[in-house]
Amino acid sequence: MEETELINLWKSYDKKLEESLSLNRKNAEEITKMKVQSFLISMKPLKIFTLLVGIVWVGVGSVIVTNLFVSAFTEVSKFFLFSAVIQLVLTAIAIVVYVYQLILIHQVDSNESVVKTQEQLARLKSSTLWVTRVLFLQLPVWTTFYLSEGIFKNGNTLFYIVQGAVTFSFAYVAFWLFLHIRPENKDKKWFRLIFDGKEWTPVLKSMELLNQIEDYKTEISLP
Repeated sequence: MEETELINLWKSYDKKLEESLSLNRKNAEEITKMKVQSFLISMKPLKIFTLLVGIVWVGVGSVIVTNLFVSAFTEVSKFFLFSAVIQLVLTAIAIVVYVYQLILIHQVDSNESVVKTQEQLARLKSSTLWVTRVLFLQLPVWTTFYLSEGIFKNGNTLFYIVQGAVTFSFAYVAFWLFLHIRPENKDKKWFRLIFDGKEWTPVLKSMELLNQIEDYKTEISLP
C-alpha cells in the first residue's frame, strides 16, 4: 500500500472517529438533559402542595388577624397578634419564592444549552437555600404566640426562666441556621439532615449530571 493511500486511510479513520465522538457527546447531552428534566419534574408535586397549603394558611390567617386588629385589638393578646403577623409575613415570602421556583422548573428546556440550564439550576439552588433560611426565622414566634399580659402578671420566677430559655434557644437556632445555611456547608451532617429530600437532592443530582457533560467535553477536546 502506497504512502498516499495510508495517509488517506488514516484521515478517513480520524474523521469517522471524530464523527463518532461528536455523536456520542450529543447523545450524552440529550440523555443527561432528559434526566435533569425528570429530576426537576419530581420536585413539582411537593412544591405545588406546599404552595397551596401556604396560600390557604396565609389567606385564612390574614383574615383572622385582620379581624382581630379591627374589632378586638384591645382584648386580644398582643403577643399572639404580632407573632401571627411575623409568621404570616415570612410564609408569604416563602410563597413568592416557591412560585419563582416553579417558574424556573417550567423554564428548563432540554433544547437549551448546558450553560443556560446550569444557570437556571444555580438560581433554583440559591432560592432553595434562601426560602429555608427565611422559614427557619419563624421558630421564635412559635414560643410566643400563646403568651398574654395576664400570664406575665401572674407568672412566677420559674415561668420567666423557662419561657426565656425556650424563646432564646429557638431564636438562637433560627438565626444560627439563617447565617449558616450556605452552599459551603452542604457536606455537614446537619445540612444533609435538613435538605435530604425532594427539595434539594434533585437539584444537586441535576447539577452533577451537567458537570459530567462539561467534563466529558473537556476530555474529548484534549489532543
